[in-house]
Amino acid sequence: MGRKVHPVIFRIGITRGWDGVWFAGKKRFSRLLQEDVKLRAFVKKQSRDALLDRVEIERSRQDVKINLYAAKPGVIIGRAGAGIEDLTKKIKKNFYRGRRVKVSINVKEVQKPSLSAAVVAQQIAVDIEKRMHFRRVMKWALERVKKADAKGVKITVGGRLNGAEIARSETVSYGKIPLHNLRSDIDYSSIMARTIWGAIGIKVWINRGEVFEQK
Repeated sequence: MGRKVHPVIFRIGITRGWDGVWFAGKKRFSRLLQEDVKLRAFVKKQSRDALLDRVEIERSRQDVKINLYAAKPGVIIGRAGAGIEDLTKKIKKNFYRGRRVKVSINVKEVQKPSLSAAVVAQQIAVDIEKRMHFRRVMKWALERVKKADAKGVKITVGGRLNGAEIARSETVSYGKIPLHNLRSDIDYSSIMARTIWGAIGIKVWINRGEVFEQK
């Protein structure tokens, strides 16, 4: 039986760091981990138009620091920082009501959004939800990643493509995606596009080159 391993999790601690930077004992660990998952889902839902790459959460005793990496940071920041204040209030209301927890949000811009698998996958999902032809959308995404000097890219979409009766999956690829080489900086993302025919699954792998240890 073949076993599929998440390309990002496979490289954590080697070429990638953790998205959650905190430590907790056995009693608090499961609660904080569950809170992280819900918090990320909430932030991504609130900031969908900003094309989020990743959400990093840092915790101390009474502080929660959230770092948002987005292709369109201005959408989150808003006019004169009003967007960040509004998002902070919503997080406190939904997660920390009645608790003395200081929540701070930092928004950082993704320098090369075409090399972010999450951003590329979200752009494909938006176009498919607008009823654009999936092959054209995949080809455009592939060209954008190629122009950003990626070593390789693979895009897979699956479901009732263009409203077909039978679900199927189609893949386009370019270059090389070495899934067993731990040196390779492989970025991976899988999201879902909601269409009138049902859910379309989108998976994106991007090879951003090799990472060598600096002495």
